[in-house]
Amino acid sequence: MSMNESAPFHPEAAPAHRRWRPRSIVIAASVGALVIACGATGIAATARVMSLQAGVSSSSSTGTNATLLPQRGSSGSMSRASETASATPATARQSLGIVMIDAVLGYEGAEAAGTGIVLSASGEILTNNHVIRGATRISVTVASTGTTYTADVVGTDTTSDIAVLQLRGASGLVTAPLDTASTVAVSDAVTAVGNAGGTGSLTAAAGTVTAVDQTITAAGESGRDPETLKGLIETDADVVAGDSGGPLYDSDGAVVAIDTAASKGSSAVTGYAIPIGTALHIATQIESGVATDQITIGLPAFLGIGIGQADPTVSGAVISGVVAGTPAESAGLVAGDTITTVDGDAITSGSQLSSVLGGHAPGDSVAIGWTDAAGAAHSATVTLIEGAAD
Repeated sequence: MSMNESAPFHPEAAPAHRRWRPRSIVIAASVGALVIACGATGIAATARVMSLQAGVSSSSSTGTNATLLPQRGSSGSMSRASETASATPATARQSLGIVMIDAVLGYEGAEAAGTGIVLSASGEILTNNHVIRGATRISVTVASTGTTYTADVVGTDTTSDIAVLQLRGASGLVTAPLDTASTVAVSDAVTAVGNAGGTGSLTAAAGTVTAVDQTITAAGESGRDPETLKGLIETDADVVAGDSGGPLYDSDGAVVAIDTAASKGSSAVTGYAIPIGTALHIATQIESGVATDQITIGLPAFLGIGIGQADPTVSGAVISGVVAGTPAESAGLVAGDTITTVDGDAITSGSQLSSVLGGHAPGDSVAIGWTDAAGAAHSATVTLIEGAAD
């Protein structure tokens, strides 16, 4: 499958009850059915390409477009893209503490590839949230040993584009060398390392820092749900799809930032990276296990429905599609039904439904009331399951 790049402790057994922030419903086609993860955005069958526009600060690239960098493609046929001409194979030293990430986006019928940084010997991994967003299964390969592990999502911060994974059964891993003390300055030499093109091997692209403290605004292809990333390091290193979540090394070989995005629409590449200190601060918040308005712990609950466009003449959440094998299907919900209550409380819109269900965790039971297309009332109690990564 051809991929479009995507983009950090957690016990192997998931906690019994996990909370996350409610997220607005965004609906998109997904292999014949529309889906919605409770508390998560909707999922699209095609790769989510996020357009980034540089702005603010003294960036010389103000107004240019950029793209988040996971490598993505359709499920089961992801062909690995060729490496960029300016990149060279990463050295053994540059590969220590670095991993390649492969994610199956089950509800999209797609796959994604990116990069990650080892934070602990027991397998805690730091990466970009967009590397694993929508993932239903994640595998991680340690670059220096070739060993592959299954990974669980510890938590995510969509606003800051940071995620933490935990490798199952990992021990004795070499961690990446991190430099949180040094100040990155314009003209500093840097090297971006990552799983370029999702090839399954690391490449390195040298460059310099061209600006610091940059702000870029990320939005989907349709322009919906723009998100702003601040305080980024800008570089002319040839950062490409698949590099997301990978290290930006300084001249001493220490990680100073996480490769996250690159410009598009120009022959000259402008890369953007999240400073490692910022990323680690967010990772620590995720590891605390406490959800906030920004941080989601674990995986969201999943009902298995898609919600159609808001209709001011309809009171309730109109279902546009139901995913096979989910609680919604088991309850008998079908496209065209309108959800009117949850646990006896009235539901007047799709956004309200998202908010209400976003307050639940996988394993919670909720009572759903709805009317069918003919106006007949129905009700059922369902147990929410784990959805895709937020």
